[in-house]
Amino acid sequence: MGTRTWRAGCGCLLLLALAGSFRSEDLRSCEQVGKLFQGRLVGAVRGLPESPRAGPDLQVCTSQKPTCCTRKMEERFQVAARQDMQQVLQTSSSTLKFLISRNAAAFQETLEMLIRQAENYTSILFCNTYRNMALEAASSVQEFFTDVGLYLFGADVNPEEFINRFFDNLFPLVYNHLINPGVTDSSLEYWECLRMAQRDINPFGNIPKRVMGQMGRSLLPSRTFLQALNLGIEVINTTDHLHFSKECSKALLRMQYCPHCQGLTVTKPCMGYCLNIIRGCLAHMVELNPHWHAYIRSLEELSNAMHGTYDIEHVLLNFHLLVNDAVMQARFRGQKLLEQVDKICGHPVRTPTQSPHCSFDESREKHEMKISARNEETLANRRKEFINSLLLFRTFYGGLADQLCANELAAADRLPCWNGEDLVKSYTLRVVGNGIKAQSGNPEVKVKGSDPVINQIIDKLRHVIQLLQGRSPKPNKWELLQIGSGGGMVDQVSGDCDDEDGCGGSGSGEVKRTLKVANWMPDELNLSDVKQIHHKDGGKTLDTTGAGCTTATESMAFSLVGVVMLLPGLW
Repeated sequence: MGTRTWRAGCGCLLLLALAGSFRSEDLRSCEQVGKLFQGRLVGAVRGLPESPRAGPDLQVCTSQKPTCCTRKMEERFQVAARQDMQQVLQTSSSTLKFLISRNAAAFQETLEMLIRQAENYTSILFCNTYRNMALEAASSVQEFFTDVGLYLFGADVNPEEFINRFFDNLFPLVYNHLINPGVTDSSLEYWECLRMAQRDINPFGNIPKRVMGQMGRSLLPSRTFLQALNLGIEVINTTDHLHFSKECSKALLRMQYCPHCQGLTVTKPCMGYCLNIIRGCLAHMVELNPHWHAYIRSLEELSNAMHGTYDIEHVLLNFHLLVNDAVMQARFRGQKLLEQVDKICGHPVRTPTQSPHCSFDESREKHEMKISARNEETLANRRKEFINSLLLFRTFYGGLADQLCANELAAADRLPCWNGEDLVKSYTLRVVGNGIKAQSGNPEVKVKGSDPVINQIIDKLRHVIQLLQGRSPKPNKWELLQIGSGGGMVDQVSGDCDDEDGCGGSGSGEVKRTLKVANWMPDELNLSDVKQIHHKDGGKTLDTTGAGCTTATESMAFSLVGVVMLLPGLW
């Protein structure tokens, strides 16, 4: 142990000796400084001094000793110092950024798969149980689940409207094929009358209301969760490209490149000196910390609440059971509905038609279910795992300056270091704390005013925190917004799962969390881009021409553009 201590002490003395030797002898030539300057700035630069000289024109790297820097070199070094700092910031946040981006993309892909599977279940219901109306119902089923996806991924669609539209379109089919079967009316006016009558005669009982309640309790939290993840990525993108003040830029230059002017090309700043400068440069960013902490805590609360009737997996995969209940209720009330329709729409002029047959290829559906079953993670489990990882970054912005100096920028303890003027054993000036208020006594950087970009990000965090907390069920209660452009629903209900919610399933055949999260990882991630997701048509669609009822697996696809999407209505 004594030998190690002796060697360490010799190492420090040797470094000091070498540093002193380098400054006294190598400064006879600026060749090494010039090479480092050209290497850092890529390419040859004219006008570099060959030997040390006085530098009266320097503004930041001033010294009474001879210097190897010129005014132009100083300006170029200042640009390099800012670029270096941005690179360090981006590197420090890369793990956090990738964590959120990867999971946002994975959650979105899982939801897309969930929507396709729920659409397939509903199509199978019609093709196997209500074959005569299956082809005519195909377009309504496809439209409904397309709207579900658009709403989940941020489009300005109204859940109440597309749910009502689905049942409005379903009633004419049920009426013509089950209640008054055999012939169908060819009049568009009569068809529209049946659609409009659905709201008044209420053929499906309380099923539409139950669907609205379940969809409201499950779609809205998932939409908000994705919305919040995308804001998290925007926060990191913003802080990764922080604009540094003139005072900060000069301080970074003095800390990183002014030692080069005196030949100290391998010297690092003292820890206290580094902390003062980085804490000053990141003072406004530190103000994000309490809001970032609250943001992650709110995400955790919402994630923990998304189960039971708030679980989108349960609700979507059992939607077809509610549709079946709705059809059965209308069929059971057939005679009364006949009388009500005759009063409202009259007796139609009827022409006999032949209903096309329907066949559904379930091979793709079974294949997808086998793939899903091989993965042990449910959507809820993946979300929990993500939140547990995210919790490690709750104080990310509060301790960022200290992390950068300790891991990247500052000299190791007990080694000679740069204090802004010379090579010393330690930094002797006062070291200030983190945050704007603590910077009043900073001896290295003057921090003035506030940063409008950071203030804007704080406002967005506050807003999304309110959204997250508004979507998290309070004890036994769930509050949703009045429906409108935002697409919420007024519905205060018990947090418990009751028969009205359809948690026990309608009849038999309830789907029990069969969908698993795909173990998906994108090959490439452009983490600096946050782009709007676009809906596109692709793959096979349900055929409504009478040629046959084919798989709906690919009837509604949402392409991933980049990693995530900016959601309208958040700002």
